[in-house]
Amino acid sequence: MSARPHISLVTLGVRDLGKAIAFYEGLGLEKAGFDNDDVAFFDMGGLALGLFVWDELAKDAKQSPEASGFRGLSLAWNRNSEEEVDAVFARAEELGATVTKAPEHVFWGGYSGYFTDLDGHLWEIAYNPTWPLRANGAMELPPPVKKPASGKGASS
Repeated sequence: MSARPHISLVTLGVRDLGKAIAFYEGLGLEKAGFDNDDVAFFDMGGLALGLFVWDELAKDAKQSPEASGFRGLSLAWNRNSEEEVDAVFARAEELGATVTKAPEHVFWGGYSGYFTDLDGHLWEIAYNPTWPLRANGAMELPPPVKKPASGKGASS
C-alpha cells in the first residue's frame, strides 16, 4: 500500500446525465472518450471527475437515493486570479448554476465564492495568492512540517 493516499476520482450523483455533461463541458471540461448511459468522466488535471446517474450511484453504493440540504462537502476549483474566478462564476450562472455566495475577498487572504451545480453539488471557485498552481492545475501546497526527532536512540 502506498504511504501517501491520493484521491484519484470524485464521483457526483446527477439527476440528468446529459444536462450535467453539458454543464461541465460548458465550464471548459472535456469528457473522456468513454461511452456509457449511466456515467461520464472528465480529466481535471491529476484527478478525474465522474458523473453517475443519481439512482444508479445510490444502488451501486447500496444507499437510499433520497438526499436534501447541505451534505457537509464542497469541491474546490482553484484559479490563477480573481478575474478567472469571476469568469468561471459568470459562465456557471449562464449554464444554470445557483450562486450561494458571490466571489469576495475572504479571511484567509484569497478570493472565493460558492455555487451549486444543477444537482445541488457545492463548488467553491477560489484564488489563493499564497499557494500557486502547478501546470496541471493542482495546488502547490507548502511542504509538510518536519517533526523533531523524539530523542529515542540519541546519545547524550
